[in-house]
Order: sequence, then C-alpha cells, then structure tokens
Amino acid sequence: MSKTPVGEVRPSQLLWTYGPGALVDLPNLSVVTMGIDRWEKDRCQPIQEARLLANVRSVMGPQVESLRMPPIGARDVVDPFSAEAFVGVPVKPFPRWLRCVKCGLLSPYDAGLFSLKGDARRPERTRFVHIGCRGSNNDLPPRDADAVPARFLMACRAGHLDDFPWHWFVHSGPSACTGHLRFYESGASLQTENLWVKCDGCGVSRNMAQAFGKAGQENLPGCRGRHPHVDRFADDCTQDPRAILLGATNGWFPVTLSVLAIPQTSSPVTQLVADGWTFFEEAASELEAGIVAKTLKKSGQLPGIDGVTSQELWKAIEDHRNGRVEVAQSDLKGPEWEVLTAAHPPTDYPHFMSKEVAAPTGFAALTRVLLLERLREVNALLGFTRVESPDEGGDAGPTIKAPLGREAPSWIPATQVHGEGIFLRFDTASLTAWANQDAVKAIDARLRQGHAGWRIKRKLDPAQGYPGVRYVMLHTLAHLLIRELALECGYNAASIRERIYADVEDDRNQAGFLIYTAAADSDGTLGGLVELGRPENLGRLLRQALHRARVCASDPLCSEHDPSKDQSLHGASCHACSFVSETSCERGNRHLDRSLVVPTLENAHAAFFVDIE
Repeated sequence: MSKTPVGEVRPSQLLWTYGPGALVDLPNLSVVTMGIDRWEKDRCQPIQEARLLANVRSVMGPQVESLRMPPIGARDVVDPFSAEAFVGVPVKPFPRWLRCVKCGLLSPYDAGLFSLKGDARRPERTRFVHIGCRGSNNDLPPRDADAVPARFLMACRAGHLDDFPWHWFVHSGPSACTGHLRFYESGASLQTENLWVKCDGCGVSRNMAQAFGKAGQENLPGCRGRHPHVDRFADDCTQDPRAILLGATNGWFPVTLSVLAIPQTSSPVTQLVADGWTFFEEAASELEAGIVAKTLKKSGQLPGIDGVTSQELWKAIEDHRNGRVEVAQSDLKGPEWEVLTAAHPPTDYPHFMSKEVAAPTGFAALTRVLLLERLREVNALLGFTRVESPDEGGDAGPTIKAPLGREAPSWIPATQVHGEGIFLRFDTASLTAWANQDAVKAIDARLRQGHAGWRIKRKLDPAQGYPGVRYVMLHTLAHLLIRELALECGYNAASIRERIYADVEDDRNQAGFLIYTAAADSDGTLGGLVELGRPENLGRLLRQALHRARVCASDPLCSEHDPSKDQSLHGASCHACSFVSETSCERGNRHLDRSLVVPTLENAHAAFFVDIE
C-alpha cells in the first residue's frame, strides 16, 4: 500500500464521523478508513481513564490493554516527503468503481483504465484520471479526464459494505459479457429514473430506479459479507443488502462508550495513581516511582502530579497494587451520580471542579444545582453499524455489528474533551408521586407499546431497553433546556451534550441530568454555560423553555402523535419543539414526550410542571 497523502481530518472526527470502516468523501475521491490493526500504535498517545477502560474490557474482552488517541502529526510540516508528513491513518480508495466525468466509463480503479495522480504538497488534489479519454462517442482528441467515485454502494444491517454490482445489475444476473460499462443521464434532474448504466459490449442497459425499494430486493445479488476496512469477506451473511448513496448518513454509525473523569477516592494522591496506573504499575521502588513522576511532570501527561512527594506516591502505588484501593467500577453513571450528589463535591480535582449554588425560586422540585467549572469527558469507539443506528442504552449492552480490526483489539481508539456543565437534581418523592398519576401511566403504556413494536420489527427483545417514564420526562426537559441554552449563550448547539441520571433499578433512585459542553476545541470552555446556571439566569431559562414547549409549530400533529400506533420511540416531540443534534443526545432523539413536562393541546393532565408562571 503506497503512502500517498489524500487529505486531512481532525482527531475527533476519527471517532464520531470517519472511524474504521467509514467512508471519507474527499473533493476528488472517496476512501475508507482502514482497521486499527493498520494504524501506527506507537504514534497513538494513551489516555488514562481506568473506569472507562474497565467498561470497555467488559464489552470487548480482557485483551484490551489501553485507550489511545488517534495519531496526531505536526501542524506545519516543511518537507512534504519527510517521515513527519506521513503521520496519519491509513486509507484505501473505496468504492473501487470509478466513473469518467467526460465519457461515463465505469470501471474498477485497478483494472488499468484509471491512474492515480498525487500531489504531496496539496494532498486534497489527489485524484484518479482517465488517461486519453476520447469522449462518449470516441470522436474527440485524446485528453486526460477526471474520474470520480461511482455514487452507489451496497450495505446491509450486519455492518457489511460492498461495491454496487454493476455488471450483475445491468445484465440481470451473471454474464460472460466483457464489454465496458458506461453511466449516463437521460434527463435534466438527477432522480434515479433518469440515471442509466449501459454495456458497450452487448448493448443492454438498465435504469437505476430498479435498484431501490422492492425492485431492488429482486434485482440485487445477496450480501457477500464484505468488510473493506479489514479486507475480509464472510459468506454466511443472511441479511438482505440494499443500495445506498455514497455519502449517505446511514453508511456508518459509531458505537461508543463515554464517562466523565471524576474522583472516586478521598485521597488526591490515590486518585492520581489510579488515573495513571499504566505509568506506575512497573515501578519496583520509591526511587523508580520518583523517576516516573519526574518524567510525567515534564511531559504533562498526568495533571496534578506536581507537588506529590516520592514517599506519598510510593505508598499509594503499594496500596493500589495490593488491592487496598478499588476504583475501576463497571457502572458508567452510578459513580458519577454519587459524586454529583455528594454532600461536599470535589472542588480541586484536576479534571473536576464544582461549585454549588442555590436553586432558582419557583421550582420546588429542583433540589440541587451544581456548576461544574471544569470537567473532562473520555469517549471510546467500540465498533460501528450500518443502515440502522445502534440500539443505544439497552440492557444487553452496546450493539456492535462490525469490528474495528481483523482480530480482537489490544487497544481502543478514544478521545478526551474538556468543558463545563450544569447539573440539576430533582426531588425523587415528587417524581414518584407524579409517576403514579393515571394520566402519566396512560402515556407510559403507549410509550412502552411503541418501544416493544420498534424492537420487534428489528428482531430484538421487546422487554429490554425501555428506560422508564421518569427518564422520558427528564430527557425531554434536558432537551428543552439545551435548545434554550443554545439560543441564549451562543454556543454551537452541537457542542452541548447531556447525561441523564434516572436509574431506579436495584434500589437506585436517581433523578437528574447534566448538561455540559463537549467540544474538542476551545468552544464550550469559556465559562458561558456555567454563568447561565446561576439562579437568576437558570430560573428565567427554565421558564422560557417550559412556556415555549407548550405549543409546537407542528401542533396539533405533534401533540397528537401516538407511539403505540406507528411503533416509534417518542410521543409528543419533533424537530420543531424538542429534538436536538444527534451528537448532543445520548439516545439519538429517542424516548421523548413533552406532554410529560408541560400541558399540551392534546394532554393537559400528565405534565410534571403545571403552575409555572
């Protein structure tokens, strides 16, 4: 595989948008990101987060040794042919089939009809060309013409991705014809009815509309079980493939886990050792521990190590090694809830700085407001799905259809972002009394029925995954507040995220949510969100959000929506009133119903907030 630079992406995009198996649509060509077994592991800096690593191991296996950031090269490379210029993630062209923009010739790039032209100084200019193209009628002077990726692909729910079967499709099955294929348009619009593929050898042609819908099920071959990012085929795939467009949003959905970096011990030194155990686990003496600490101070890889003596450090290492301290818990949100609701939350942890303020007047059910002036979120990529987004939040764990590499991974790609947030806690007795009302139980029953139907259609256990009516109410309120905060503070709405705490299983009684910024750059770390959490600002924003949610621009259709009838996962909610960016929502805009928060045109008796002026 040649080392031809083809473009640039941000490290965070390799987790959320262009991870292993995803297509990167560049200006002149399309490439697929290869599996992590092809990445240069030594250039991927490790991230220390013991709690997330424990959860990743419970899903991916005990062979996972570390969480690592994607490789990051130097921003300004003077020599484009130096080793530093080739730091990055390996990719390969995909789809293999290309189309000449001048004559419409369709052919795989490795068939010898197209050539790759690279530009080391301008990677974005890398492209394929059809050498000596003479036009569609073969009557023009020979001249090189650009070749672009064919715009159609095949994918299935099992996570497989394959080239569109052009030869099979145009000949309606297997054929011995060896003629060249051409792609052309017959009308002014680019609808599939006006797109055709034709064989020069036998003259047969076919309309692309026959590749979609019910016709596509009859005119396309079975799935070959292809994973292009690991160069593997699986012949045992039983899923029906479907034609998708290049660049379609359903071509790649990441499956991730995320945690907030929180202190889980009362001793700062003990917490430092737990966070950076991979650095200290081989230290055999107090002297070696001091040398490791000195190295970490210079590199800045473990914030907070300054000021810790060798004696304190060595004692904490021995306690951790002998099992006297256990901090790596498999529960994701439970430890976070305990820290956020503690009588005296931490105020000086390097990645967690909090300040409690009074709750706004007029909201008796709101028992705590905690301003998080500093926090860190760590995200890990476990795998991905195609065609349909993963079933997030189910009791059975993350749904992973496609792997990150050929073998069980020894490390997992991860990113960390720093920001700020607002935590709101609600009175559990008020929520319990509200949930016992008949009107709330009626909505809960409809939501459960819609949830069961949605999972049955996807051949999933209908008894799993429903988070409960308390979660739906808190989740909807968090969305309403996120939309109001985005309007007020001017932050990019996609940089504001949520974490809902509403677990009532196994004697848990959580009732609250955290709204925080999660931007990989400086957006969201400027203090604006924390400032809006002060009583005089938060009360006004909550009232505005509740009043705005009473009537939706899509009413009465929105308020009348019944999830039990169309087997959906949301009630009275839509893009006009309560949906947010899918990067902001931990459930992909599922499990929402504003009639549980405020009175609506259809239901005025199930709202948790009734008398808000």
